[in-house]
Amino acid sequence: MGYREDAKIFKALADENRLRILSLLQEGERCACVLLEELNITQSTLSHHMKLLCDSSLVDYRKDGKWMHYSISKEGSERVKNMLSNYIR
Repeated sequence: MGYREDAKIFKALADENRLRILSLLQEGERCACVLLEELNITQSTLSHHMKLLCDSSLVDYRKDGKWMHYSISKEGSERVKNMLSNYIR
């Protein structure tokens, strides 16, 4: 990965709501409706946060009817661990 891709990941992690989302997803897949209730934010704000998390490959998603379901990406989380170990030794 390059610096641009690494910066995307750091940007995705640099927000307390996105960190809270990742924490909630540690317990397993969550529907967007559940995340909305837990975080007490608007749907458009959640969409913004989820776009950043998905674009950084930290979160996977699937559509079920009108709802999106999100989960931690195993591949993305391994990539983040490896990326951090390259910067911090």
